[in-house]
Amino acid sequence: MKPNYRRCISCRKVGLKEEFWRIVRVFSSGQVQLDRGMGRSAYICQNPSCLQAAGKKNRLGRALRVSVPDTVYQTLWERLNQSNSHTKCS
Repeated sequence: MKPNYRRCISCRKVGLKEEFWRIVRVFSSGQVQLDRGMGRSAYICQNPSCLQAAGKKNRLGRALRVSVPDTVYQTLWERLNQSNSHTKCS
């Protein structure tokens, strides 16, 4: 099966789909959520500089064509901190 490639909305890096977080504007409700749902999607690298630039320059909002709530960014920062704490323990 052919691998699925995606592009980060912040740094424009291309990589396998599993390397990125998926943010979705759900088709029926227009709400923004993480990981699951059908609708318009954007992908972002799991690194602090990409997440910071995406928040500062409204890259998620422009990619999804909707206002992205602060709670989405807070959840992504929490995930980033959790993944960093796991890599430091190893």
